[in-house]
Amino acid sequence: MDSVPLTRPTLLVRIRDARDQEAWGRFVDLYGPLVYGFLHKRGLQDADAADLTQDVMRQVATAVHSLEYDSARGSFRGWLFTVVQNRLTDHWRREGRRERGAGDTDAQQQLNEVPQPGGLDASAQWDADYERQLFQYAANIVKQDFTDSTWQAFWKTAVDERPGKEVADELGMTVAAVYLAKGRVMTRLKEQVKLLVGEE
Repeated sequence: MDSVPLTRPTLLVRIRDARDQEAWGRFVDLYGPLVYGFLHKRGLQDADAADLTQDVMRQVATAVHSLEYDSARGSFRGWLFTVVQNRLTDHWRREGRRERGAGDTDAQQQLNEVPQPGGLDASAQWDADYERQLFQYAANIVKQDFTDSTWQAFWKTAVDERPGKEVADELGMTVAAVYLAKGRVMTRLKEQVKLLVGEE
């Protein structure tokens, strides 16, 4: 893994080269779970969600050659959301024809009938899932830069929201050392997220 992670705009440029395995690996690691998770939450079985995720990645591979990253025109995440929604709508249309035998189905109605976690609409759910996936991806990168005890001190206080004293006792650290560890990891995570979204 590079010492300086790719920014999203750089990553989008690099995946234009189908032979750039590292860039494609990073792209799939970042966006694959986002797409798959979103589709699964929208009512698809594991196999269907995996198949549609592959379809979305193929569409990105085809479209990326003509895609120009311009944040003023909208986000890549927004474009990808549209691609996912279109693939999902197509899937429900095909399934509706298979089940009913003929005629057009109202795919959007089927999408709307699928209960959404926390009552969020599709766009808000996509954004929330993206934030979680971005955090997880950045955390996996940053975790390698810290000792296990430093990482545990951060995770237990920041993510699990446990009291510093309790974590200090559990890890055999001082309370000050726990909060110092938390601050160091948080700083690195913020830097990593900034790099990933291209806000240098």
